[in-house]
Amino acid sequence: MNQPVIDLHCDLLSYLTQQNAGIYKTEEIGCAIPFLKEGQVKLQIMAIFAAVEATSHQFGFVQSEIFKNLNEEENELYRFEKKHLEHFGTHENIGMLASIESGSAFCNEEMTLKEGFQNLEKIIENVGNVFYISFTHHEENRFGGGNYSKAGLKDDGKALVDYLHQRNIAIDFSHTSDALAYDLLDYISKQNLNIPIIASHSNYRPVFDHPRNLPDDVAKEIIHQKGLIGLNFVRAFVNPEKVEALEEHVAHGLSLGGENAISYGADYFYTKGMLDKSRIPFYFPAHENADCYPQINEVFRKQFGAEQTTKISSENALNFIKKIWN
Repeated sequence: MNQPVIDLHCDLLSYLTQQNAGIYKTEEIGCAIPFLKEGQVKLQIMAIFAAVEATSHQFGFVQSEIFKNLNEEENELYRFEKKHLEHFGTHENIGMLASIESGSAFCNEEMTLKEGFQNLEKIIENVGNVFYISFTHHEENRFGGGNYSKAGLKDDGKALVDYLHQRNIAIDFSHTSDALAYDLLDYISKQNLNIPIIASHSNYRPVFDHPRNLPDDVAKEIIHQKGLIGLNFVRAFVNPEKVEALEEHVAHGLSLGGENAISYGADYFYTKGMLDKSRIPFYFPAHENADCYPQINEVFRKQFGAEQTTKISSENALNFIKKIWN
């Protein structure tokens, strides 16, 4: 079942900061170009990631430069823009959009917010459009609490929310603590702010209990606000013992009313440098790289129908992008 795919999250850019990395190295990362082409991926969202470090803002900027260079070099990638919406899926090459995974990628813990927002504007200048911003990653930072933190929304986080009002950049809930998720929803509502919300690469906590997966009340609110929830293929978040749990996550999302929200957010990253060997293999064989989408779509077609599978594969994400860009 070959149909176009939009994937909401990969870590190709941070991988490419390493010496001898390359976009064609299928032995190193699951979102290498040959895999994306085989998987019919027509739009790949590429995260600019940074941990909470003194040089985090520099690392984020370097990734934005890599994105800019990828767009200018001779390869199978091009920067996806509003003009490409009308003919989505027909381009032989792969569109790319940038996102930011943690506010630390433009603002470290010591600089002023003014400097941080200036850095963010420089990143946007390099990449053209930022699709979404995650305030945090796993750790707590100046903006709020990450997945393994109990901190909520901080004052700098409120300033970032205010900055995003009417910017057509979504807030990503995939790496929030529960407290940050609830605080963000509360603050956006009380301040009557116009900001789309998504969870770019998260599954559902009732299906598999992990802090990276969404509690139902957060998932329902994202669905209610016509956002997106991207299925994550990482084994630790699907269910380490059960490959079929990916379909269970889809079924649960549908039970919450998410037929127009569920998308792909596979989360392919460079695994060789990961210290936690207990997570190996990081993906089930059926999900280990981006050439798997036609097979997964066929499984979904049999279980959830052709129309729903088309929505998951690309239609839901495409409609969301059209909405925020128009």
